[in-house]
Amino acid sequence: MDSKQYIIFATSELNKINFEEVHETSADTVRRSLNGLKTFVKYTGDMPASVALLTTKEGPYTHTEISNILETPEWLVKPDWAKL
Repeated sequence: MDSKQYIIFATSELNKINFEEVHETSADTVRRSLNGLKTFVKYTGDMPASVALLTTKEGPYTHTEISNILETPEWLVKPDWAKL
């Protein structure tokens, strides 16, 4: 079973993340929503201190939950052929 947890938060708070506490490597490599206003990090176990301090956090989400969120129009551009 995947024990990773995912937190979505405002990109304006990326400077608060201690990247040694999460699975992402830097603010430059995180995935962002299409409008650039949200991002997310993943972690295993207890919520890292730097993540807990975020004021705009949503979650935590499981892998299945975050996968469903990332399939929404806020995060994913569908190719024109998929809109038919």
